[in-house]
Amino acid sequence: MKSLTLLKISSALISASFVGAVSVHGQETDATIKAYAAGYKAAFTCSATFNAGKTLSQIKDHELTGIYPLVADEVNALPNAKIDQVNKRVSVKYSDTMPPRIAQWREHLGCVQLPVGATTESAVKHLPVIDVIAPERNDSAPWKALNPTNTSSGNAKLDAVVKAAFKGETFNTNYGENAFTTAVLIATPDQIITEQYIAGYTHKTSQRTWSVAKSIAATVIGAAVEQNMINVKAPAPIPEWQSAGDPRGNITLENLLQMGSGLDSNRAGNRTDRLYIGGGRVQDTSSRTAVEATPGTRWKYANNDTLLAVRALRGAMNNDQKFLEFPFKSVLHKIGMMDTKLETDWGGDFILSSQVWTTSRDMARLGILYLNNGVWNGERILPENWTEYVSAPAPAQPLNENTPGYGAQFWLYNERFPELPNDAFAARGNRGQHIMIIPSKNLVIVRRGYDPAKPGGFQLHTFTKDVLDALEK
Repeated sequence: MKSLTLLKISSALISASFVGAVSVHGQETDATIKAYAAGYKAAFTCSATFNAGKTLSQIKDHELTGIYPLVADEVNALPNAKIDQVNKRVSVKYSDTMPPRIAQWREHLGCVQLPVGATTESAVKHLPVIDVIAPERNDSAPWKALNPTNTSSGNAKLDAVVKAAFKGETFNTNYGENAFTTAVLIATPDQIITEQYIAGYTHKTSQRTWSVAKSIAATVIGAAVEQNMINVKAPAPIPEWQSAGDPRGNITLENLLQMGSGLDSNRAGNRTDRLYIGGGRVQDTSSRTAVEATPGTRWKYANNDTLLAVRALRGAMNNDQKFLEFPFKSVLHKIGMMDTKLETDWGGDFILSSQVWTTSRDMARLGILYLNNGVWNGERILPENWTEYVSAPAPAQPLNENTPGYGAQFWLYNERFPELPNDAFAARGNRGQHIMIIPSKNLVIVRRGYDPAKPGGFQLHTFTKDVLDALEK
């Protein structure tokens, strides 16, 4: 059985130590790392509190553990976050001379970090907001008969497989020695077959999706393609790339969706600290790198490729308010993803490479949209061929054959994992966030977790095989 490797933290981050006033992690100064750590604590506390309604104990045990080494020690050493329930704001003090790091919640858009050095009074009033009226919610839709949560599926073999996905008092499941499962949901478009949560969690409990957000980004872009707003084959209309002679102006939206931009995105490709925890903006951090390989010829997993794909959509719309409202009006609210928050930077760009908070049921709804070939309640949301498009192998593929292949912001479980149906594809995120979509079985499998940032995380392909075997009996 092939082992599904997790995305690795750079060995430089794991083994590096501070040298004088400058860290060898990425040439960040000690002061910057402290600011990053405070941003991490403020952002996760804010999102977990106001997006998810989590308790302080849950935040401490789940959101503020499993942190990658660059800021882990600093986060733990910081004072407790200050939570302003009235203004839905969180601040974390990290310096005697600088303002605290601040994260501010907004309806639909979740929490946004203010830039380092910003004060509440000067920055909050300029943050992007939207006023979208969501339709009446139905927590059970689209499932005709909603099974109660945490009960038997009626299939003893399947119940045993799902139980084995959860840990006991210590880390250790049948599907990864360091896996920590919080939720499993298995559904067809007509019913939830089984839905299980850890104690204290329900179908209303939200978690960060991490890179499952990338698949949400592809879905939003697919809706824009269906509405003739943008063309994946055309050069991506990134505002910062429009100067005459800029070779980046030739990078297509498809190159970005397929992780084939050819852009320099640092050695790992997934280190976007200044944006994620440093209060940066997409336009400052993601659009400034140069081409280092011919677009379309090299696969390299890069957060910036996703961020730029969504920024291209903003450029194509040329209407910031319409851009901010579009995902909710054209996708999320249409398919019942009412508990999904798409977080932005303070400049109004979605951070759809990672910073989305949602529930297991909302993740299942996304998968079902793909099972339905982009149609929901008779309305076409995505182009007719969009499921086929995102699940078709990109021209350039991951070199490690022990990992899944790649399509357009989705991972492909085709010939690399012959124990699974050839059409299986998945959205995958850090700490074990997964949506497995299998059109030939009309099935979606959602798994949520808090796997630590080290090898031994959840083995999705093995779990999927066991689920399919149990359903065949």
